[in-house]
Amino acid sequence: MDDSSEVVFKQQSGAGQICLNRPKALNALTLNMCHAMIDQLQQWSEDQSVHIVTIEGAGEKGFCAGGDIRALYDSGKTGTSLISDFYANEYRLDTLIKEYSKPYIALMDGITMGGGVGVSVNGAYRIVTENTLFAMPETSIGLFPDVGGTYFLPRLPGQFGMYLGLTGARLKAADCLHVGIATHFVEHARLEDLKEALCTASAETCSSVLDAYSADPGEAPLTNLRKKIDDHFGQESISAIMQSLKAGGSDWAVKTREILSGKSPTSLCLTHEQLTRGRNLSFRECMLLEYRLTQRIMAGHDFYEGVRAVIIDKDQNPQWQPSTLNDVAQDMIDAH
Repeated sequence: MDDSSEVVFKQQSGAGQICLNRPKALNALTLNMCHAMIDQLQQWSEDQSVHIVTIEGAGEKGFCAGGDIRALYDSGKTGTSLISDFYANEYRLDTLIKEYSKPYIALMDGITMGGGVGVSVNGAYRIVTENTLFAMPETSIGLFPDVGGTYFLPRLPGQFGMYLGLTGARLKAADCLHVGIATHFVEHARLEDLKEALCTASAETCSSVLDAYSADPGEAPLTNLRKKIDDHFGQESISAIMQSLKAGGSDWAVKTREILSGKSPTSLCLTHEQLTRGRNLSFRECMLLEYRLTQRIMAGHDFYEGVRAVIIDKDQNPQWQPSTLNDVAQDMIDAH
């Protein structure tokens, strides 16, 4: 595959290397990219000359900023099959990565959001740098934190997962390492040397290679917020979380409540239910739940309104339906 492809595959000694190659789109995933990665990962899994797999993003800004949301918006509006085909294959890819038989190492150097989370966090090793910016901002566009978020977010310490899934809070390297999203911090300047070292590593020695290149990213800001996050986001419903934040009174609580107030009420309710159920589901069960959610959301209103307000018109003024949490009925959430 040549370097003009949306995703480029190479083999250097014992390392299978994936490069997401849409830098102008911050390497956002397309259906073709999902197909290509599934096929290549399956081939490498049976290739005895490949010991490990690495994935990175082209360009200086993004590892992978998500899926091609505009294409999904257009598909839903025109009634094409992309809204079902894309999610089905993206989730197949995420599951393949989660269950991969060889060490899968994501170099999360830059913006890592949405679909980029799926092709990184579900892997065995997740490397962050000083350039990493991680977030799952789906509730801002009428969606929910998918690509395995149902599984990994509830398994983060305390209520970090609920907090990140509902608010879309942006994390840098130290916080990613602190909550367990990342496994190692490596300085950007050392990534090429790391990649070269991994080419001669085996499945058994790659962990020690990563350790040798790792550094200390410094103190994680979330460390000092742990108690507040646990106290407020451990409530039994999103309405109770909002009430807790209102009663909290701190500047952080006020700001966090304001952030949540701008999200889709339906998405907030779906996300709370999703992450609550996800604690007791296997990874594959989580992916089935996520697929059902996407297809029901795509038949509704808020996704299209969120994309319009944030990506198309960019007026940042979505008109959600229903417009308040009190108007989101539980049977509506259950139906999703």
